Amino acid sequence: MKSSIHILQSIILLSLSFDAICGVAKNTKSVSQHSYVLSCGASIEGTDTNGRKWTPDSELIAPSSDFTSAKALYQDPSLPSQVPYMTARIFTSDCEYKFSALPNKRLWIRLHFYPSSYSSLDPADAYFSVTANGLTLLNNFSASITAEARTQAYFMEEYSVSPVSKGDPCIKFSPSPQHNGSYAFVNGIEVIPMPDIFQPPNFFGLSGETIDIRSSSVQTMFRLNVGGRYIPTTSDSGLSRTWYDDSPYLISGASGVTLEAGKNLSIDFPPNLPEYIAPRSVYGTARSMGTSSSINQNYNLTWVFKVDANFTYIVRLHFCELQFRKVNERVFDILLNNRTAQQSADVIAWTGSAGVPVYKDFTTYVGDANGDDELWVALHPSILSKPEYFDAILNGLEIFKVNDSRGNLAGLNPVPSKMLLDDKAVEAAGRPALAGLGYEAVQGIAGGVTGFVVVACVCIVLLNQNKKRKKGNEEVSGAANWSPVYGSSYASTMSGRSTSKASSHFSNLANLCRHFSLAEIKHGCNNFDESQVVGVGGFGKVYRGTIDGVIKVAIKRSNPSLEQGFHEFQTEIEMLSKLRHKHLVPLIGCCVESGEMILVYDYMANGTLREHLYNTTKPPLPWQKRLEICIGAARGLHYLHTGVSHTIIHRDVKTTNILLDENLEAKVSDFGLSKHGASSINQGHVSTLVKGSFGYLDPEYFRRQKLTEKSDVYSFGVVLFEVLCARPALDAALPKEQVNLADWVLYCKKKGMLEDTVDPHLKWRISPECLKKFADTAEKCLSDHGVDRPSMGEVLWSLEYVLQLHENPEATRFLKKNGR
Repeated sequence: MKSSIHILQSIILLSLSFDAICGVAKNTKSVSQHSYVLSCGASIEGTDTNGRKWTPDSELIAPSSDFTSAKALYQDPSLPSQVPYMTARIFTSDCEYKFSALPNKRLWIRLHFYPSSYSSLDPADAYFSVTANGLTLLNNFSASITAEARTQAYFMEEYSVSPVSKGDPCIKFSPSPQHNGSYAFVNGIEVIPMPDIFQPPNFFGLSGETIDIRSSSVQTMFRLNVGGRYIPTTSDSGLSRTWYDDSPYLISGASGVTLEAGKNLSIDFPPNLPEYIAPRSVYGTARSMGTSSSINQNYNLTWVFKVDANFTYIVRLHFCELQFRKVNERVFDILLNNRTAQQSADVIAWTGSAGVPVYKDFTTYVGDANGDDELWVALHPSILSKPEYFDAILNGLEIFKVNDSRGNLAGLNPVPSKMLLDDKAVEAAGRPALAGLGYEAVQGIAGGVTGFVVVACVCIVLLNQNKKRKKGNEEVSGAANWSPVYGSSYASTMSGRSTSKASSHFSNLANLCRHFSLAEIKHGCNNFDESQVVGVGGFGKVYRGTIDGVIKVAIKRSNPSLEQGFHEFQTEIEMLSKLRHKHLVPLIGCCVESGEMILVYDYMANGTLREHLYNTTKPPLPWQKRLEICIGAARGLHYLHTGVSHTIIHRDVKTTNILLDENLEAKVSDFGLSKHGASSINQGHVSTLVKGSFGYLDPEYFRRQKLTEKSDVYSFGVVLFEVLCARPALDAALPKEQVNLADWVLYCKKKGMLEDTVDPHLKWRISPECLKKFADTAEKCLSDHGVDRPSMGEVLWSLEYVLQLHENPEATRFLKKNGR
């Protein structure tokens, strides 16, 4: 029981240890003192985790309205703060807020929603509309569906509303008449005066035409720090905005490279550009196409966004040249939805100097004639201008939706992804995902002791199941049983009662790789003799064997009693049959016969990386070899993320899934849990129930069931610390504060005690500079938010730099000193 609680504590820490991501600067010159920041349904003033004060809303509601206040029955672990999300204002009829003493200028209106259970109300019944000064912001809106589609527990909608011509600004909530028993709710409201940041932009499709943007209202759809990291509201330039990483919106495999302003380049705003237009940190980072002119001429740097059809959109592009200083060095074309918005864009020609920000606005209409609901932004080197370098650059990107002629900004409710719906269907069919139970249980923890007991029980069940599989294997299964993809006939096939149907079920899989007969497999491993077993995992036992009489192979045989089979088997074949890379374990073939599911791989003579780190009789690996192994694994993962047509997310990166061949070369293995990246590029993530291994799980993925390639980066960060410290990712036998390796090493690093955590075999054999760079790299991988983590390409570069520091520290210092 004690070890179970230690594991539980680590899970709770993973799910709760994250920085708040909402809030605004408390005092800025550009935000008026006449601001309303309301915690709806609250009876007293509250302060969020950023120190921002939220006042009760009751004095601003029309007294004749039918409304009540309510508290959420449980607190989702992903909530950044109880204020304003744990209280709500509930409306069962039309209700209006009135705001007085506001200057006659544009207003930020931000609506915060946490669709949860309030009293006896079902969040699925909340369908409502919201209007502001007669402008429709939301119509027949379901916060529950929106949160589900975005795989977020809470969210915020932001609008920039034109000045009110008469009277005081007002916001009206109306339950939808289209649904019986509907109600409206809101958790937080912000009404903040803002400067007029919109000038008449060019309507790129019609020569010289503009739109009257100053009298229009807009909704913020996307705001991206291109080539940079997440910028919270508290770090914005006075307008309390949030800027997100752009990488989820890029077309996979064509993401270019990121840039950062050098130490000798300052970002200087010109006199005609207000500094609040975007933070300096946005202009101080960028994304370009890369250094190869021949490659750059053959692709576009492209971002894709899901938008509402039948609206006009303002696309604001922020530029600041960080590398070149002369006109016609870097010139490019700007395209929106495959149409040229501007030819021969030259940032230096616009600004006259490097380090000087500028932005350009374009407007385009997205119709629905062809079911169009995407907006593509692309950059391509200008061939006609014959620049010195065929390249393009972008620093920031914002997309705003403009109200239509009816005074409407409301789109349709989003549709949850097929992946999410499929996972829900599996649960509804009676096969609850263990990770899903854990997620619900963690929600219960915030509610009290009952939740704690539930989670403890779940963890004990998981541990008991895992003990049956393999000592030390902490895998979280996403389903308690094999999913009956092929119905009852599949179940009988796997039990050996319907072998005649097996070939029809698996013929497509067998065609993807070599198919072995069961007789060949049995002959190759001495009829599954126990002396040939080299490992046991969630799929079953792994045997050492031979094929064709001479080729050494690893034979992985499924064990139906372990309830982890067909999907992993299918995924492994589909993934590995298409992948070939030096640092991925090659799949040779499979066997599907007499109810058996067997996979055949190249044999890795030196087993798993973990076998060389701890609990082993093998000699300790020297530091250089550990670095080389980490670099090899990073190359394999980088290939998965960027080197194939669709991003592949491994989803179970750990030291037992990094194998070593006879030369101790690293090979990433076990693709049974792998997922393709988001099928819709603009979604940027895969909505799926949590699978992986305790101790390696990305906390953001665990909290929100939002899977990206940055989830692999987090797991790899744990691997790096495991390699450095030669101890398990989770060790329940240690004192409470040391159970979780990542948490413990980060704590020691912060306290200046990093060397105390290093493997004793490595102590004093790693230079301080080398150790610091390695630990810094791992720490960045372990950032709570995926947008703050580096890409695998950046991790790979850092590790190669660490190896250079180790092999030739003097030369590396010389290069660094001379800025190379």
